[in-house]
Amino acid sequence: RRRKLCFRRLERGDPARDATRSLMSFAGVSVVDSAKHCTCDTSAVYAGADSGYHLLMVRDYSRTKVQLPTGESATTGLFTVGEYDWYIEYYPNGENPNCRDFVSLYVTRHTLYDCEGEEDVEAKFSFSLVDQLEKHKPVYIHGTNKTCTFSSSAPSWGSDRFVRRDALERSAHLKGDCLTIRCDIMVVCKDHKIEDAAGTVPDINQHFGHLLQNKVGADVTFEVGGETFAAHRCVLAARSKVFMAQLFGPMKEGATTSSVIQIKDMEAKVFRALLSFIYTDSLPAMEKDSMEEDEMSEVMDEGREEAAEFEMWLQWLEDLFVAADRYDLQLLKLICEKQLSEHISVSSVTSTLALAEKHHCCGLKEACLKFIQVQSPSCLQTVMATSGWDHIAVTYPWVVKEFIAKLASNQRK
Repeated sequence: RRRKLCFRRLERGDPARDATRSLMSFAGVSVVDSAKHCTCDTSAVYAGADSGYHLLMVRDYSRTKVQLPTGESATTGLFTVGEYDWYIEYYPNGENPNCRDFVSLYVTRHTLYDCEGEEDVEAKFSFSLVDQLEKHKPVYIHGTNKTCTFSSSAPSWGSDRFVRRDALERSAHLKGDCLTIRCDIMVVCKDHKIEDAAGTVPDINQHFGHLLQNKVGADVTFEVGGETFAAHRCVLAARSKVFMAQLFGPMKEGATTSSVIQIKDMEAKVFRALLSFIYTDSLPAMEKDSMEEDEMSEVMDEGREEAAEFEMWLQWLEDLFVAADRYDLQLLKLICEKQLSEHISVSSVTSTLALAEKHHCCGLKEACLKFIQVQSPSCLQTVMATSGWDHIAVTYPWVVKEFIAKLASNQRK
């Protein structure tokens, strides 16, 4: 049975990623150039290594997209990591109809169907796009710190929404109709001493995360959306100039440490994610409201429910982007900007463009304008017929002029 996982995005320079990847052994390369042709070279495999990475080169990407409809995949040859055999499944049109606009990726532990009682394997894994095959340098990473159980009943784990196809096709990762995907696997050792040596000792970010959770020494309280949050003034001030001014400078609120600071115009789940990033330096997964989830499941089928969840996640990401800008958390703002840039759609592009302009985010604005530029005339009409486009035309008329200038420039080319 296939399992999918919600991934944490690891950016360039993420110490958790870099420490793990430095231990990785090369576990071969597979080349896919059509739906029926896949070659695998595993001559470089070090079979005894508990961690390793395999490269999947997709040649003639456009051809695989035509030959492999939604639900059909190209499969790599077997490669060995941690004395176990693995293979990767690549779905250019998504693993199921609910993710048909995405590339799906799964890693599967190879098991013998006639072998009963085969032991489960605990492992961590990540997928990434590679900019240069020679350097094997990951630039776009979906990773997880969660340990997954690869069993005979559930041998596969992966991401059904690794990257949007339109975002991939606009990116520099697709060069000459080719791309390279890297899959990192770390088999979790049974011996805890070995496991610790492999890099699972808690780091400083985990310690600070525990500090936020257990609230030991907390000396400031915030009230947001009817919920209260305990935190540590020094941690907040060290991470944010805005919090520094609010808690220790001219903007200081309250005469005592027991005062409650009210934060308006922000949802509790957004502030919780903001605090989590401040303490752990990583973007948490969006929390789900159990009541909303139950109500959705009663009235929606699976496809509509996933679409609704995606819209909720996108709104949460936009709100977190605004919060990051409000508290001058530039790294969080950059992470949100990248995520929003990779998930632009016809229905969301106008709201994202307005958001980018309001918060002076040139990279996100450019991504939105490029997205609109490459749309078909019918899609372009759909975008311009929305109230969001009318809002941009009235509030930010110079953006419309920039867009027209870009269209004219493209026509001259």
